[in-house]
Amino acid sequence: MTKIKMCGLSRIEDIEIVNQIFPEYIGFVFAEKSRRFITFEKAAELKKHLHKNIMAVGIFVNENPKTIANLLDNEIIDIAQLHGKENNYYINNLRKLTDKPIIKAFRIETTQDIIETEKSSADYILLDSENGGTGKTFNWNLIQNLKRPYFIAGGLNTYNVKNAVERLNPYAVDVSSGIETNGIKDKNKMRDFALAVRKLT
Repeated sequence: MTKIKMCGLSRIEDIEIVNQIFPEYIGFVFAEKSRRFITFEKAAELKKHLHKNIMAVGIFVNENPKTIANLLDNEIIDIAQLHGKENNYYINNLRKLTDKPIIKAFRIETTQDIIETEKSSADYILLDSENGGTGKTFNWNLIQNLKRPYFIAGGLNTYNVKNAVERLNPYAVDVSSGIETNGIKDKNKMRDFALAVRKLT
């Protein structure tokens, strides 16, 4: 069954909604350039209210591995998602500090990008368009034959996620802007997105 990740949560209202919808994963964005950025302190507050069976993912860009490990060890997040230039050397160093799962995000533009995903030592890979959070899809033809399980992101919404799941059978679908209205998480869109995925699996 394709799993669901709802990313960019920033308010207690968002947490209350996902506790009802119950996606397998939610995401806290710690990249300061993102409009969905929240502080570690805010994430800790939100995590206290998150259902214990929903995994919290922390999104980082070239963060100090010790900082990430500390957030994992303190259970502010359950999984680290790396969205910068982190390579296998970085990931191996992070593994020395924590045994928690690691997701490495890749921008997919060419077949060479697919080759790079296969080389990643991360526990999971996430395939995205541009730098993430743009609301744009990428060329799905490039990943038609990818064998490794992956999260797919980039421009997903209630209307195209059915096609993504049926065509690609991803490990998980990752949505952010597709469940927002005017930059705020929209309860109805969140519910409709989850329903669209679960009807298929």
